[in-house]
Amino acid sequence: MSRRLIEKADALLKKERGTVLKDPGGKVNICLVYPNTYFVGMSNLGFQGIYTLLNERVDTVCERAFLPDPKDMQEFERTGTELFSMESKRPLGRFDIVAFSVSFENDYPNILKLLALSKIPFRQSERKPSHPLLVMGGVCAFSNPEPFAEFFDICFIGEGEEMLNEFIDEYKRAGTKDKLLRNCLHIEGLYVPSLYEVSNEPLKRTALEGAPKTIKKRFVSDISGFKPSIITPETEFSNMYLIEAMRGCPWKCRFCLAGHVYSPLRKKLLSVIKQEISDALKLTERVGLIAPSLMDYPYIEDVLKTEGVNFSITSLRASPKSIRLIALLRGKSISIAPEAGTERLRNVINKRLKEEEIIETSRHALLHGIERLKLYFMVGLPTEKDEDIDGIIGLVKKIRESPTKGEVTLSVSTFVPKPFTPFQWHPMEKEDVVKRRLSMIKRALIPIKGVRVFHDVLKYAYMQGMFSMADRRVSNVLIKMLEVSDWQKASYNSGIKPDFYIFRKKDFTEPLPWDFIDTGISKEELWKEYQKAVSELTFHIKM
Repeated sequence: MSRRLIEKADALLKKERGTVLKDPGGKVNICLVYPNTYFVGMSNLGFQGIYTLLNERVDTVCERAFLPDPKDMQEFERTGTELFSMESKRPLGRFDIVAFSVSFENDYPNILKLLALSKIPFRQSERKPSHPLLVMGGVCAFSNPEPFAEFFDICFIGEGEEMLNEFIDEYKRAGTKDKLLRNCLHIEGLYVPSLYEVSNEPLKRTALEGAPKTIKKRFVSDISGFKPSIITPETEFSNMYLIEAMRGCPWKCRFCLAGHVYSPLRKKLLSVIKQEISDALKLTERVGLIAPSLMDYPYIEDVLKTEGVNFSITSLRASPKSIRLIALLRGKSISIAPEAGTERLRNVINKRLKEEEIIETSRHALLHGIERLKLYFMVGLPTEKDEDIDGIIGLVKKIRESPTKGEVTLSVSTFVPKPFTPFQWHPMEKEDVVKRRLSMIKRALIPIKGVRVFHDVLKYAYMQGMFSMADRRVSNVLIKMLEVSDWQKASYNSGIKPDFYIFRKKDFTEPLPWDFIDTGISKEELWKEYQKAVSELTFHIKM
């Protein structure tokens, strides 16, 4: 085992406050893995919350592992060191359970890298009883677990904190892995992929050995107990205590996965938030408030008036209420997400923002000491035209006209269809069109003083699109990517045509890989929303 790698892990641990160190003897030993670097993983509230929740059990010890950065990866390979946990430095293969928390499709290839580094066979069918049980949670697990279904023994369909205690109790009772998998069929929300036979073209699923045909998403009714425990400077939110104020979003934009799968809307009581802030101040003055739409948290103004706290917030919705909040955030950076440049296209995606609201909120922010205003836009949205791109340019120019102080930063992403949203049937825009429209934005806005433009890397946007829409066949692509890093080459080498998933318009009657999951929103309801959205398209869609 490399001394340099051990020393680096120890150096990170020394910077942490709130780390849980427990004797593993006689306990269920779990390694919680985030398939990205420490810097990214420790910025994830869900990952931190599950770590805290598991360690609250006296019969369980939970440790952590992350994707090594490129230099450390070379050191692992050079020395033959297996991936180990940060806390006890044990190889992952020696844990009872290895649990992956996955929030982003572009992290899928990293799952295989980490398993290879741990010398754990990829496919569930190739592992022995002596290997750890592999489980997966996170939003990717309960939106579409099929691309990696053959890798995991169990996938958590829904919010992990609602199922974890039942699962650990069952794990302790079962005795053997086979018995555990069958007993887990009786725990709502646990999906055992090996107990389903799946064929393609057309897609067909057969439940085996009494497995349920439908897996119902679990959600926790009270989010008050979900909180992080570790503060560290080595994250995007340096030395910041993250507090989830609200889960779910009332607006349900038609492209947004979180707005649909995190239903119903749940809000923390003001008294609970105040207590969390009090706990946070024992560790740090920096507090980050997390919610998809903080403007809709009813006590947000009361919270931000708390003295002695350096608050950071997620994006605000352009509105008169947000203007009042800006006065409480003087000197900070804030984000607003218009998403589209014209009111027509904002109506298509159900954003429901008027241009005057966006301009007024943005100008107010810049006038009242906000140092950086970040604007989120998307290109390639359904029904998008060049006029909508001109709308982005015109909107930013109007915001930048007055005042001239502060910086306006555009973050432009490419539309990717997501399961359980009305746009799950819609194809991505062709790459040449997206490139041209991004060029339109950059040519027009980069020369303007005080405006910066950033956009995602297109090849990764399309990779995300394929993984988002994929079925079990794509597991071969993920394995091939260990040899061929280019995802498109890996796809063709695996006999997979990416266009099938990315650029093909789907019909209502087509079975989708995630149809077996019940999130509480019917397919018919989503289709009706899609019909409304695409009513301006030139082609006619029949149900």
